[in-house]
Amino acid sequence: MSGIKRRDFIRLAGGLVTATGLLGFPQLVFGAARRVIVVGGGVGGCTAAKYLRMMDPAIDVTLVTDQKTYIAAFLSNEVVSGDRTLESLTFGYEGLRKYGIDILIDRVVGIDPTNKLVETAGGKQLRCDACIVSPGVDYKWEQIEGYDEQVSETITHAWDAGPQTLTLRRQIQAMPDGGKVIIVAPPNPFKCPPGPYERASLIAMYCKHHKPKAKILILDFKEAFAMQELYFQGWTQFYGYGTHNSMIEWISAGSGGEVEEFDAENMTLICAVEDFEGDVINIIPAQKAGKIAFDADLVEDDWCPVDKKTFESSRHSDIYVLGDASEASYMPKSAYAANSQAKVAAAAIVNRLNGREPEEATYVNACYGILSDEFGISAAGVYELNVADNMLESIKGSGGLSPIDASAKNRRREVSYAHSWLRNIIHDMMM
Repeated sequence: MSGIKRRDFIRLAGGLVTATGLLGFPQLVFGAARRVIVVGGGVGGCTAAKYLRMMDPAIDVTLVTDQKTYIAAFLSNEVVSGDRTLESLTFGYEGLRKYGIDILIDRVVGIDPTNKLVETAGGKQLRCDACIVSPGVDYKWEQIEGYDEQVSETITHAWDAGPQTLTLRRQIQAMPDGGKVIIVAPPNPFKCPPGPYERASLIAMYCKHHKPKAKILILDFKEAFAMQELYFQGWTQFYGYGTHNSMIEWISAGSGGEVEEFDAENMTLICAVEDFEGDVINIIPAQKAGKIAFDADLVEDDWCPVDKKTFESSRHSDIYVLGDASEASYMPKSAYAANSQAKVAAAAIVNRLNGREPEEATYVNACYGILSDEFGISAAGVYELNVADNMLESIKGSGGLSPIDASAKNRRREVSYAHSWLRNIIHDMMM
């Protein structure tokens, strides 16, 4: 693995699950039925439910989600820019049912790890042998004075694809030419690290054609961000970054980008050095594990500690925490990471329920960014477990970033790769 090339990773990562792969698992197991409850209908939850049934059809799997459909947040910035519809990112759960998975539309309100019970708002108590929790993120509303959940309904974060995505789109459409969009990028860690900068890029792409005098300002709680050099290159090429007429401006924390307060009445962000007024303001708050993870006592600080070999909770046995809510060392909080972790956890549960030890696993991630319809970039990573430290570490020589000297043809190809990746990961998790 240590010599894997980045292009080989992009081609092969979708099938990389464990050292032995799916073929090592029995397809028929005798004995009393075992049951796994999966909490959360996003990438981690859907992938785990599907792969549990694929690995061992004798296991009963119930997926509990409070949403009738899944709306993908990845590539939802293209909804903001008007390059795709929200409907194109909306998917039903029917595909999972063909694997024999029970889908329960309800909200989980409690998990009893001692008695192995999952309780729902609808009054159901679901017994299980293991529980997978993939709750996504919640928001730390206390970070910026004057910005809370109620205010976010009109001054959106749009970090969960859905109605707020469309609200932000309409606000940008209604903004006058010469108006200013301000994006507040959160501190690390947060889901989809390149997302705020892709959003700025695609808003700039829309404005370049429809509101050429507009400005996009990014106020950042960080000194640097994911794939920064590649974003700077694309912004320079398409939006004049670094010139007096740049459409995009980025202000780091050290340069005054940390927002202390929001004055909604005057559409003003108050920072230590300077105040900023905008026509459209998009505040992406600091993040933490989803609410059910706190309610179920799965959290330390803001995130859920896990055994990185299996993603079993470090706080409660037989509960596995996936995706954005988990503390996964150097793996970013991304859809692809959740997909990979789900397969590792599913394999670990199948092994445990069949009296076997967990196998050595490989973990993978890929992230895409679209800066214009002609400029795409990506980052890829392959990770292995350092058992002594319970840390997931990047395998030397694996993965990497899009090359800074890539050709225009390759940049256009990365855009098409991003769109193909969307189709592939949706198929892998729920079709």
